[in-house]
Amino acid sequence: MQDSTQRRQAQARHTVPISGAWRRTARGAGLLDDDGNVAASIFAEMSALAVRTHAINLGQGFPDEDGPAEVLEAAHQAISAGVNQYPPGRGMPVLLEAIARHQQRFYGLTLDPETEILVTAGATEALAATILALIEPGDEVVTFEPFYDAYGGVIGLGGGIHRTVPLRAPDFQPDLDALCAAVTDRTRLIIVNDPHNPTGAVFPRHTLELIVELAHRHDAIIVTDEVYEHLTFGAPHIPIATLPGAWERTVTISSGGKTFSLTGWKVGWLSAPAAIVTAILAVKQFLTYVNGAPFQPAIAVGLDLPDSYFSSIATVMKGKRDLLAAGLRAAGFAISVPQGSYFIVADATPLGFSDGAELCRRLPALTGIVAVPIQAFCSRANRAEYAPLVRFAYCKKVELLEQASAQLAALSSR
Repeated sequence: MQDSTQRRQAQARHTVPISGAWRRTARGAGLLDDDGNVAASIFAEMSALAVRTHAINLGQGFPDEDGPAEVLEAAHQAISAGVNQYPPGRGMPVLLEAIARHQQRFYGLTLDPETEILVTAGATEALAATILALIEPGDEVVTFEPFYDAYGGVIGLGGGIHRTVPLRAPDFQPDLDALCAAVTDRTRLIIVNDPHNPTGAVFPRHTLELIVELAHRHDAIIVTDEVYEHLTFGAPHIPIATLPGAWERTVTISSGGKTFSLTGWKVGWLSAPAAIVTAILAVKQFLTYVNGAPFQPAIAVGLDLPDSYFSSIATVMKGKRDLLAAGLRAAGFAISVPQGSYFIVADATPLGFSDGAELCRRLPALTGIVAVPIQAFCSRANRAEYAPLVRFAYCKKVELLEQASAQLAALSSR
């Protein structure tokens, strides 16, 4: 009896087909190979490699320092006060109101916290709910490339068609003619990640104004991913929603994770005209429903911190950028100096490497460092163009970046 049961179980493992939206999701994220198998993401592979080799992980974009003491204490207080059950579906009023004050204070945007803001489980859920809510199968979605991998995955899940506009080294600014060609009457969404991950580019006003013009011309909606909004270095962050004619067709997305070095809390938000927020909520409520009850009032405290906090985090991060940039140059890389974000892109060609993925797999043995190839942020058709490029994260303690720079020097003596 036991043998026959085991045979049936073994047979079932090999014969049950698994159909569904997972295939197009994995394909959109670049994780489906030619045989239909799902590969592990390069981020998971590199993080596992860092653990296995005890290497310094400069691949994943998470800080190794906690956020402001006031924000941490506010979370402790909320937990102690019993703020541990479901929050309201749109978000706790204290956070909704703090987001509205933040947008007014920094950008002059006046929002109704009750109807024009939605709290989400990080920016990734905001992006997922927005894309799934606003596209129909066959609609085109335009992004810049390289792109955050979640964009491709969720566009695929929603049955959309992903069109990209390349950002090329060293400045990673789009060719405006290519942008105009990519946006057509078939375009439903234009997704703009600014400051940009993985390149660290910040888009100038004239590029953003063109995006608004194209959205009007082709009746598209703009979706902006602005999670690094307070981490720019000498280049101002301009939310598209502040530009003339943009607000009525823009969904603005951000989160507290990057601004307050609290990426594990997963408290994000979006703002848009009330009708668009309501449409997104219709989908979002069936994803996580709600999240992070004690963290929501704590992030509200963070958003109300004085201006000095927000200017200081950019100054500190710029110093870390410059420290790692010097280490990468000394190691022999050619680098693109980022204007924002957590990341710096290095070209391994001067070191004799034409394949960034191969280099990343060898880096732990060569230097005790883990990084991520830019190919991981590209469609399969365009990976070759970005093959020698590697992303390093500098959102780490200064002493760790100093150690990493010293270890990278081993490459120059190969």
